[in-house]
Amino acid sequence: MKSSRANSGSRRRFLRMLAASPLLATGGAIYGPLAKLLAAESPDETRFSALLDDVAQGADLISSPDQALNVMDFEPVARKVLPPAHFGYLATGVDDDATIRANRDGYSKFQIRSRRLVDVSKIDMSVRLFDASWETPIVISPVGSQKAFHPEGEVAVARAAKVKRHLQILSTVSSSSVEDVIAARGGPVWFQLYANNDWNVVRGMVKRAQAAGCPAVVVTVDLQDGSNRETLFRSERADSRQCDTCHTGGVAASGRRRPIFEGLDVSKVNSTYWDGNDWTLVKRLKDTFSMKVLLKGIVAREDAQLAVQNGIDGIIVSNHGGRAENTLRSTIESLPEVVAGADGKIPVLVDGGVRRGTDAFKALALGAAGVGIGRPYIWGLASFGQPGVETVLAIMRRELQIAMRESGTVSVGKITRAYVIGT
Repeated sequence: MKSSRANSGSRRRFLRMLAASPLLATGGAIYGPLAKLLAAESPDETRFSALLDDVAQGADLISSPDQALNVMDFEPVARKVLPPAHFGYLATGVDDDATIRANRDGYSKFQIRSRRLVDVSKIDMSVRLFDASWETPIVISPVGSQKAFHPEGEVAVARAAKVKRHLQILSTVSSSSVEDVIAARGGPVWFQLYANNDWNVVRGMVKRAQAAGCPAVVVTVDLQDGSNRETLFRSERADSRQCDTCHTGGVAASGRRRPIFEGLDVSKVNSTYWDGNDWTLVKRLKDTFSMKVLLKGIVAREDAQLAVQNGIDGIIVSNHGGRAENTLRSTIESLPEVVAGADGKIPVLVDGGVRRGTDAFKALALGAAGVGIGRPYIWGLASFGQPGVETVLAIMRRELQIAMRESGTVSVGKITRAYVIGT
């Protein structure tokens, strides 16, 4: 009897540990029922075993994009088709991935306050950012190395962005050239910049992006000097492939494999962040280029105020998808103070943890001018290529439209702070 109780207790402890696992942090087809089961005071081990058997056998995985009910349906398909290390790179946060979970949990702290008897027969989701208008505030956030998820990588995403008419931000560590991406997009994209320690290389990258037609450079400021990505490291151990060809040689060797570095001398590049990591970088960019300059990674009122003082054109509230530092603070909770710091002088966008149209609605209500998604469209890319990305974008747009209609807001401009309550 004692042994039976001990075994039962051990199983319960294991289930509790699994409930907190990063494997469940990003949602997916199994998240809802499994999370409820694990949260129970006395988990039903029969149901738990059956569910794990289903997952192991690939049960309920969608086999085409049109079968998806929400964007999380793409995640288990991506997990199945990708090599362990590649999926681990996408799924990982830092340390125990708690900030990834915080990004998702943050949205549950705000509730939508709906209005009634409003004519919502026509819904306008369009937004204007700088000199361009977009049909939707949902933005394709930068994710690096997209050919690790699908052979066409960023080009497939650009084609989907063209079809669905979304703003796309291209990563410095893109595996496709900025020229090819803009050609596939049929229009400009914004360029995300990791400013390394060599100004000549930084200037060369931004010059190329500007020449290709990028109207804005988005400078990432929240990744200082690497991060402790435990989920990635564990996933790499589970990957039996020989990966040395792509992943050795340091920063300079990696740079030589990225299209944006072609023709540049990267021999002096030994870090992925700007020496001194201060506002002198902003001044150099503003003095050298005519592009709009945004900062990605601002999460505090004081830095938003400094951004305005230093002539920054826009801000993206971001914590690198929980991949830079384990702050345990969600971006949606950081958004209001950054909006307050910007004081209406520059647009503020936000990303991190957005999985539903209602998430986007809450962000817009709290002052965001645009809402970025990252992992969801990569799940779609890995699962089904361009059609998968298109479907993810379509689902997000449909859900946002429904949220707007049900809340009684006929345009993005009508979505104000009065439509959400919470911390």
